[in-house]
Amino acid sequence: MTGRLAGKTAIVTGAASGMGKVTAELFAAEGASVALTDIADEAGKAAASAITDSGGEAEYWPLDVSDENRVETVFAEVAERWGSLDVLVNCAGIIGPDKPTHEVTEAEFDALFAIDVKGVFFCTKHAVRHMIPNKRGSIVNFSSIYGLIGNDEFTPYHVAKGAVTMQTRQDAATYGRYGIRVNSVHPGTVRTPLVDGIAAAYPGGLPAYEEMMTGNQSLRRLGRPIDVAYGVLYLASDEAAWVTGVNLALDGGYTAR
Repeated sequence: MTGRLAGKTAIVTGAASGMGKVTAELFAAEGASVALTDIADEAGKAAASAITDSGGEAEYWPLDVSDENRVETVFAEVAERWGSLDVLVNCAGIIGPDKPTHEVTEAEFDALFAIDVKGVFFCTKHAVRHMIPNKRGSIVNFSSIYGLIGNDEFTPYHVAKGAVTMQTRQDAATYGRYGIRVNSVHPGTVRTPLVDGIAAAYPGGLPAYEEMMTGNQSLRRLGRPIDVAYGVLYLASDEAAWVTGVNLALDGGYTAR
């Protein structure tokens, strides 16, 4: 199979739905062998089966990214299955409570950071151990536009995404000597199943929600998962061989204004 990721093995966390699922599908279409991981086992298995049914190479592994021992085991199994680990996409995450700092409990904070921050830490830690001997690799972290700017909603989530932004820069600075590139993508509002559900419940439905949410964008529409997936594909591919430490906003121009 030929393609922009031909011959590469990729792990995508949070791959059972939304942006992770579309990224895994695109990677497989571009020639990668893709390990889809998630905690939503039935959806994850179905996503992997759909890829193989269409001629791609994919397999599903159950994975809670907050469990370091499980991360280590899964990554070793993936590397053994396909002979290498070339690309890691850290997409798994939760949004957590919509509270300001003074209302957030320690338990809420810890639960969010266990997945959104420690998950990226654990997965990166165990991916680079497979990449260093090969002197190559690409890691793409999912942050958010709110890992670059602030607002008055979902404070713990935005703080966590800020940590992912800095983890990206730090790891890019550290692992370049081994030929490992580390970058992050920062989506704006994207039409995932979660967002579609919110839009459906909004007064006036999707059209009204889209108008409200895109009022500060240059491109006045909501993002689509494929819009983000193509950005991830570029950073994962050898086309970005001289790109590391980049925080790529995929937001319709929201952060440009």
